[in-house]
Amino acid sequence: MIVFPELFLPGYNRPDLHDSLSQPQGGEWWDRAAAIAKAAGSGLTFGWAERDGDTVYNAATAFGPDGAVLGHYRKIQLFGPMENASFSPGASHCIFEFAGIRTALMICYDVEFASHVRDLAVKGVKLLLVPTANPAGFEHVSTAFIPARAAEVGVTVVYANFCGSENGATYGGHSLICAPDARPLASAGTTETLLIADIDRPVPEFLKTTQLADFRELPA
Repeated sequence: MIVFPELFLPGYNRPDLHDSLSQPQGGEWWDRAAAIAKAAGSGLTFGWAERDGDTVYNAATAFGPDGAVLGHYRKIQLFGPMENASFSPGASHCIFEFAGIRTALMICYDVEFASHVRDLAVKGVKLLLVPTANPAGFEHVSTAFIPARAAEVGVTVVYANFCGSENGATYGGHSLICAPDARPLASAGTTETLLIADIDRPVPEFLKTTQLADFRELPA
């Protein structure tokens, strides 16, 4: 599975294009993405601006190696004035099976909310695919938040960020594939990078989290 950043189509910091270049699911461009995945024999996940009638969503779609759609997700936690002006929030999580692994899609700011990640882990999710457009200055998300989210509930997180600049915005890079024990399986700097990782590396038994089993709910 290859994962590209948030709003890879038509661009994140392009509010001038989010409405005019938003697309519905299906159609020629959708078929082309499916064909690319099938031709490569690789899953393909990317963020894009989705139009559904009069509503536009910050969305992500995962295609399988056979070109079939595995999952489609609309970002729940919109970040900042630009996103809230361009998009409507999604209303549900997205869970699917990929290569025998229970997998979910999230987008950027979503994964910073421990409660969302915990909800997915409770439902058996072990792999999070996270297209991202995190700006420079927020590198702590890659260095602290993502390892914490992974280790708290025992999930692997694939965090794919932009680097460089776009329409006046500078991105932080530091894409990351993080193991369930908070160790980076692969990590990038601030330049364009292809990260490849085997996520089957076992976690030592003594390092496996027990938070889901140990969590104690306080009375209301």
